[in-house]
Amino acid sequence: MADRWSAGADAADSGEAAFRPLTRDEAQRLRLSSPSISPWVVLAGQLATGVIVALVAWGLTGRQSTGWSALYGALAVVIPGALFARGLMSKVASMNAGAAVAGFFLWEMVKIGMVIAMLFAAPRLVSDLSWPVMLVGLVVTMKVVWLVLLLQPRLKKLSVIN
Repeated sequence: MADRWSAGADAADSGEAAFRPLTRDEAQRLRLSSPSISPWVVLAGQLATGVIVALVAWGLTGRQSTGWSALYGALAVVIPGALFARGLMSKVASMNAGAAVAGFFLWEMVKIGMVIAMLFAAPRLVSDLSWPVMLVGLVVTMKVVWLVLLLQPRLKKLSVIN
């Protein structure tokens, strides 16, 4: 045990793991090189994807109920996600670190509960519900986040140039 602690002290003494705060210019460049992305942009991308999946499902099957099933699956992701984002962006959640962590867990539980409630309500709200299509809409909408995150910096560069 003593060897582990002394090895850590030796690494810190040699300067390998030394902490150096960023200068103002370095911090500014870091912020510009990796800007934060608004959760509303991510939710808009998810909603757009959900609408596209619903239109494709409707177009492939020719049944309107299939499109509504896919759209409902997408909304079962987007609506709770919007509630989660709104809750996290409130003033209470940003008061201190403890409130932020507690707020995160609270709003995550609310989001999960709302998704479950929406899934239980689906057969009553969507006539002639297709569970497989609804689940495809739900999963595709959930998984498109990486694509939104990947495309966002590129879209921002295009909008700055034009």
